[in-house]
Amino acid sequence: MIEYKGYGGVFEYDPEIEAFTGHVVDLRDQIYFEGSSVKELKASMTRAVDHYLAVCKRRGEQPDRPFSGRFNVRLPADLHRRVAKAAAASGASMNEWVIEALREKVGEDLDTA
Repeated sequence: MIEYKGYGGVFEYDPEIEAFTGHVVDLRDQIYFEGSSVKELKASMTRAVDHYLAVCKRRGEQPDRPFSGRFNVRLPADLHRRVAKAAAASGASMNEWVIEALREKVGEDLDTA
């Protein structure tokens, strides 16, 4: 993944065209970029994001912002009950408990978050 101005882009190598192709993952709008090297790929993403922001400004629209920090998830009732009990037993809110569990799952160092 590469990032620019808080926007994350994923990419892959396409052997048929001998180039990297990618897209910004955290927007409703679709932003694509490509390049024959990592340097070109990053430059293309930079141009694409800057163009997106300029178009939004010209139209008087607010650009989508990457991830708001809100995450709604549906759980089976039994799992919801077990999470609530585990959170209460640890002295944390369910929100705090879930954040800690997700950080552990993605391998984030809790001291730097």
